[in-house]
Amino acid sequence: MKLYIIRHCEAEGQAPEAMLTAAGLEARKRLANFLIPYHIEQVISSPYKRAIQTIETFVQENGIPFKMDERLKERILSSENLTDWLEKLQQTYIDQDLKFDGGESSNEAVNRMIELVNELRQGNNSSVAIVTHGNIMSLLINHYNGDFGFNEWKQLSNPDVYEIDFYKEIKVSRIWGSEIEFI
Repeated sequence: MKLYIIRHCEAEGQAPEAMLTAAGLEARKRLANFLIPYHIEQVISSPYKRAIQTIETFVQENGIPFKMDERLKERILSSENLTDWLEKLQQTYIDQDLKFDGGESSNEAVNRMIELVNELRQGNNSSVAIVTHGNIMSLLINHYNGDFGFNEWKQLSNPDVYEIDFYKEIKVSRIWGSEIEFI
């Protein structure tokens, strides 16, 4: 199976109901065209509005089966407003069991993603896309490629797409990013 991990397009904020910006709405059109050659058979999305908006054009135009899954929602670092949240986030890449008030540890967050990925790998589809968020996406990639960490998370774009090829040896590749230009 090939799994395509898609980070949502640029959004107006971090709240679950935050919508895509005008630039995000434009980017989703390019993303929809970009994904066509990958013959994706199913799309599963975070229930957050920005994730759904990111993929709805692709799903609707190509008649791809679509569902939402709570396990794809963004990881909550803390229920408190942390002024030093970036430093705290970096610490959770080093100590993956570190947990702040009302939040999830890196291990807790990635385990819900791995559970979904394992279910997908046991299914009949050979090509599935999941639409999610930057932090949780980076933790999943780190699970399969230990070199991917905090600094790589900071380099993710909106949108961004990684492919994990589970045939034979597990291989993780970035297939979209800020360095890709469109004419």
